[in-house]
Amino acid sequence: MANRLIISLAIIFQIASTGDQLRATELRGRIFDADTKTPLAARIYIEADDGRTYFVETTDPNGSAIAYKEQWVPMKESVDRHTTLSPHPFRTDVPPGRYTITIERGKEYRTLFRLLRVEEEPLDLEFPLHRWINMAARGWYSGETHVHRRISELENVQLAEDLNVTFPVTFWTTESTKAPDLEPSNLRSQGPSPHGPREDRGFNPIAIDNTHVMVPRNTEYEIFKIGEEAHTLGAMFVLNHRSRFTQTAPPISAIAEQAHSEGAILDLDKHSWPWSMMLVPVAKIDLYELLNNSNWRTEFGFKNSPVEPAEYMNVYRTEEGEMTEASWIQFTLENYYTLLNCGFKLSPSAGTASGVHPVPLGFNRVYVHQPNGFSVDGWLQGLKEGRSFVTNGPMLMAKVNGREAGHQFSSNKPFSVEVSGLCVSNHAVDFIEIIQNGKIVGQMVPKSANELLDLYSTSFRKRVTFRESGWVVVRCQQEYPQGRLKFAHSAPWYVNIGDQPVRPRQEETDYLIGRLEYEIARNRSILSEPALAEFETALAIYKEIAKRAKPNPKK
Repeated sequence: MANRLIISLAIIFQIASTGDQLRATELRGRIFDADTKTPLAARIYIEADDGRTYFVETTDPNGSAIAYKEQWVPMKESVDRHTTLSPHPFRTDVPPGRYTITIERGKEYRTLFRLLRVEEEPLDLEFPLHRWINMAARGWYSGETHVHRRISELENVQLAEDLNVTFPVTFWTTESTKAPDLEPSNLRSQGPSPHGPREDRGFNPIAIDNTHVMVPRNTEYEIFKIGEEAHTLGAMFVLNHRSRFTQTAPPISAIAEQAHSEGAILDLDKHSWPWSMMLVPVAKIDLYELLNNSNWRTEFGFKNSPVEPAEYMNVYRTEEGEMTEASWIQFTLENYYTLLNCGFKLSPSAGTASGVHPVPLGFNRVYVHQPNGFSVDGWLQGLKEGRSFVTNGPMLMAKVNGREAGHQFSSNKPFSVEVSGLCVSNHAVDFIEIIQNGKIVGQMVPKSANELLDLYSTSFRKRVTFRESGWVVVRCQQEYPQGRLKFAHSAPWYVNIGDQPVRPRQEETDYLIGRLEYEIARNRSILSEPALAEFETALAIYKEIAKRAKPNPKK
C-alpha cells in the first residue's frame, strides 16, 4: 500500500511537472543602461507568486549565465537564488502566472522591480537600469575580501556586480592536522561545487578588463577540528601571498610572519570567533571585516555568536536570547572600537562568503580611493593603509583636515581637526555620526531627497578636538522596510598627542582579558603548548595595555 502511494504521488508530480513544461511561456529580455543604452551585465531574480524561483540562460554564444543556488546552511527564511548575466540577451521558460522580476547591478544602479503577468504568448522584454552614482568617476574602486566563488565564475559574476577587486579563496583547511589545500571543503553537505575544484593560478593578478581584477592566491585557515576532536577556533585569511603555505594551524605565528614577509595582508574574518582576539596582537592582523558574512541581502540568519559581547557594548537580545541584525552590527562596531582604543591600527574590510552563504558577491564591499586612476597594486596598498570606507548601501566620502582616511596626525598639544565629507544614497539615510575614541561626538540628520535627481545627498562638517591621543571615524545608517539595515563606515584617522598612546577604558581591557582567560581555560587540555602559548602571549599584551586604561565612565 505504501509503495503504491509513493508511486501514485510520483506519477502525479511527473504529470504536474510535464504540464508545466507543456504550458511554459518563453520570456526573453535584455538589460541595458537607461542613459547610454549600453548592454549591462547584471544579477536577476525571477520569483513566482507561489514562491518558486526561476533561472535564466544567455541567448548569445559569447554570453554567459551562472545560476546561484548555494545553501550550505539551510535556513528557511534566508535564501538567495539568482542568475548573474553577461551583457547579452537572455531567456527562460515559465508557466503562466504572476511573477516578480528583480534586477540589480552592484551598488551604483537602482534596483529594478517589474511585476509581470505571463499568459501563453511569448514575451520580449527590456530592462533599463538607472545609475544613481558613478564612484569610479570620483576615483573610488570597490572590492571584497571573503570570496568563495571559483576563478572560472568570476569573469561573469564580478562584472555583473561591477566589483573591481576580488580575492577568491584558493587554499583552505578546517583541521589542525591538514595544511591548506585544493580539496573540496568538508563543510559543503551537497558535495563538490558544480563549478569544479578550486585551482591555483599563481599569484599574479588576473585582469578581466582594465578596472576589474582577481587577486588569485589566497588562503583561509578556518579551524573546526583539533586532532580528532571537534573544536572551534575560527577563521583568518591570508590575502595575496606569494608561496603556498605548508604549515598547519594552530600555532599561527610562523604563518603570519611568512605572510607579512611576502607582503600579504591578514584579514580577521569575524571578531566573534574564539581565537580572534588572540590573532589581533599575535598575528598582527591588518584588516577587520566591519561588514562580514553575517550581513546578507536576504533575511538575517546567524542569531547567535560563539562569544558573548561585553555589557558596555549594549548589544540587544530578543526574549529568546537571540541577536538581531542591528545587534550584530552593534557588536561588530563596538568590538572594533575596543581594539582601536587599545592602539591596534586595523583598516576595515568587507566580505560575504558568496559561494557558501546565501548572498550575492560584493553585497558587502570596501571602496578604496585612487584619485589618479585604478591600479591593483595601488588599490591593495590603499586597502591596507585604510584609504577606504565599507558599505552595503550608502556612499560615504570623508576627509579630516583635507586628508584621506588612514592618515596619522601628530601634535605636542591639544589638536583640533575638521571632519568633512559627503553622504550620498538612493534611499533615505537615518543619520550620519562622527565617532571619536568610541563615543559619538557629532550626529546629523540628512537632508530630504533631491526631487529632481531622486537622491539623498548630505554634506557634513564638524570640528573635533583631541586632548589625548585617539582616532576618529564617520558612519551612516539607513533602515529599510521590515527593519532591514544598511550602513557605511569610514576607515579611521589617527591623532597622536605627544608620545602618549591611545588609552582604552578599563571595561574594554577587562573584556579582552576575560575573553583570553576563558579561551586559555577552554583550550588548555586540547591545544599544543606552542598553540596555547600564543593565547598566553595575547593575554600578557592586553594586561600590559590595561595598565594605561582609563577609569570607566560613571553611569
